[in-house]
Amino acid sequence: MKSDVIVINGFINLLMERINVNKISEMNITAISIKRPSLIIVLFSVFTLLGFIGYKNLSYELMPDFNQPVVVIKTVYPGAEPNEVETSVSRKIEDALSNLEGVDYLVTKSLPNASIIIANLKYGSDLDKSMQDAQRYIDNIRKDLPQDILSPVMSKVSPNDLPIMSISATSNLSATEFYQKMKDDYLPQIQQIKGVAEITVLGGEEREIQVKINQDKLKLYKISMVQVVEAINRSGLDLPAGKVQTEKESNSVRLTGKFASIEDIKNVQVAMPVIGSPVYVKDIADVIDGIKETTSISRYNGKNGIGLMLKKQGDANAVDVSKLVREKFQTIEQQNASSGVKFIIADDSTDNTIAAVNSVVFDLILAVLLVSLVMLLFLRSFRNSLIVLVAIPTSLVTAFAVMWLLGYTLNLMTLLAMSLIIGILVDDATVVLENIQKHLDKGKDKRSAAMDGRMEIGFAALSITLVDVVVFLPILFLQVFVADMLKQFSVVVVTSTLTSLLVGFTLTPWMASRIGKKEDLQPTNFFNRFYYGLKFN
Repeated sequence: MKSDVIVINGFINLLMERINVNKISEMNITAISIKRPSLIIVLFSVFTLLGFIGYKNLSYELMPDFNQPVVVIKTVYPGAEPNEVETSVSRKIEDALSNLEGVDYLVTKSLPNASIIIANLKYGSDLDKSMQDAQRYIDNIRKDLPQDILSPVMSKVSPNDLPIMSISATSNLSATEFYQKMKDDYLPQIQQIKGVAEITVLGGEEREIQVKINQDKLKLYKISMVQVVEAINRSGLDLPAGKVQTEKESNSVRLTGKFASIEDIKNVQVAMPVIGSPVYVKDIADVIDGIKETTSISRYNGKNGIGLMLKKQGDANAVDVSKLVREKFQTIEQQNASSGVKFIIADDSTDNTIAAVNSVVFDLILAVLLVSLVMLLFLRSFRNSLIVLVAIPTSLVTAFAVMWLLGYTLNLMTLLAMSLIIGILVDDATVVLENIQKHLDKGKDKRSAAMDGRMEIGFAALSITLVDVVVFLPILFLQVFVADMLKQFSVVVVTSTLTSLLVGFTLTPWMASRIGKKEDLQPTNFFNRFYYGLKFN
């Protein structure tokens, strides 16, 4: 009786095992890709399309965008010595900022005429919120600060704050006319370009109307300097003067007092003595159409000009901004060809960015070609090498789609990740393909060899992939400053590695089941004689 029960239980277990194996075999993604490849073809076609769209829309940058959480507060105190700046300004602002949330440490510098406080925040702090809180704390103690100080200026430290372009502008116009043209016409056009944040002007000669007062005549007429300044300021204004209303219409009246010429300034009345004639500006001063005091000089190849330092907005792409600025320069040069206006790019940081990125792209393409040669050498088959060559780009193209969706850029970190990942991508394809080839050499048909070869080596391929994933995945959760740079690197590695696993379980077996071939290594041609001589089999 016991023997019958044992036989029945054994038969049931065997039957259940066969049923489970059949179900698992039918549900296996490799079996689906071999028997019904439409789903896999559509899936990878979508991946390839998204990757192509992503690659076309990706921007170039040298390094990933990252901001160091640092806030700088600068307060100008004209005429104050460092000791006075420290006691009256620096200490009070420092005490107010000590309650700022997320502050790691403060660095205070009391200089002649200025106080500089650098607030280093902890990683992960919201920089904009911290600046708003710091402004509120400073406003609360504003009444305790000296009245002569200027309003504290706050700024955040970022690599994006550095100028991306240095430009030298020259023209055949006179120096003052060219400067005024640059200020009123050219600069507004450049500042309207998308992504341009700030343009600093260096050099040039700016026109300035100078009133040179004779001290002896001031004493003679008993007039103070303040009277002269107030008289000129009062006279050079446009003021509304009400309106004139009739039965049919109503018109506004405005007193136009702005100076139109130097003679207008000379004829400004400064004083009216009790005895004598009115005193005008021309009686006590010389009015000259001169040049503003030069504080900076810009030269390019020994020729004077106007220098421009261009900064981009924090979220703008430097390469795109540089391209738009160059196009605008060409437009301005064409419109002002008669004046000989030229914009010369003295330095452009994006040139190094593009050169570095192109260098990595070249290395990436070279790596793929070298991998194909190595695979041809060791796999001993053009067919198998072709399968590997299809598997590598298919695994990489998904990374472009993910980078585009996450707002990443083509930079040194993402491209270096792709260069590094090529060796890992080859592992999955080679391990599966070599095992399928082994079953083909045993005489199995293509589909059976593809299915058995993948199922036999599946856990080994899975372990190869997951080892790489578990190494790079934790980097995404780092809370340190360098994490902003390493996250993009890790995302590319993890995405490409997981895609290569999917390719190894679907696309590689499917292609092997269609174009795979039993290899009979005989010295019938040049390659076979070469392989035969090496005795690889």
